[in-house]
Amino acid sequence: MMKKLMHALMALTLIAGVSASSIQPAEAGRGGRVAAGVAAGIIGLGILGAYGHARDREYYRASGECYPGPEECGWRDRRCFENRYGEMVCRGGRWTCWRPTYCD
Repeated sequence: MMKKLMHALMALTLIAGVSASSIQPAEAGRGGRVAAGVAAGIIGLGILGAYGHARDREYYRASGECYPGPEECGWRDRRCFENRYGEMVCRGGRWTCWRPTYCD
């Protein structure tokens, strides 16, 4: 809901800035006010855009819910054996990554 409101507010700010700058033709004495209005609009839109696209940084949820853990990678379905020289030899399998699920 907040994201939709921020997008609507950004659109209204842009419309107001463009219409305010196009109402009066630019003159030498008044050009500073128009430029200041446009600059304020750009800065305001930048702040609103950063706020609208900020996401929640909380990784853990309330107890009782499940969430994906960190990504882990490793070999699956490998055959390992000890050769006649005492070395451990592994063959076959595939390298995969997964995210285990943790539940509170």
